[in-house]
Amino acid sequence: MDIFLLLLSFLCIIIGLIGSFLPVLPGPSISWLGILLLYFTTAVPANYWILGIALIITIVISVLDFVIPSQGTKKFGGSSYGVWGTNIGLVLGIIAPIPFGFLIGPFLGALIGELIYDSKNHKRALKAATGSFIGFLASSFMKFIICIMYLGLFFWIVWKYKSQLF
Repeated sequence: MDIFLLLLSFLCIIIGLIGSFLPVLPGPSISWLGILLLYFTTAVPANYWILGIALIITIVISVLDFVIPSQGTKKFGGSSYGVWGTNIGLVLGIIAPIPFGFLIGPFLGALIGELIYDSKNHKRALKAATGSFIGFLASSFMKFIICIMYLGLFFWIVWKYKSQLF
């Protein structure tokens, strides 16, 4: 059973890494689940400090994942229309059957939202959409770094308890 949990834990970490770039999958949450599954093995004693701190980091990152793209829109001069357009575009981009919809959606959403707000100022609308895209990339990079840290934590724990696991 320990080997099964170890493999399932590793699979969750890898899916979490992939999910750090695909908004359909909550990458850090799935990676944290992988760490939790590792502690369910009989070989690895529970460490509530590591689990708790990792959970808090996961929650903060998950909240920031929604905040950063809209703040990028605001920072680049976008209005609340652009912020709402970013969020709506992200959701529609995820479910749209087009390649890279999760990248195109927030950009187009912010652009359309800003054009609805002020249809005459195309330059400002494009600038706000660019801010949205940069915010999305920053958010994805942040999630990727956290998932890489969880992967490192996974290997550290497995290495520490390798004699009991194998």
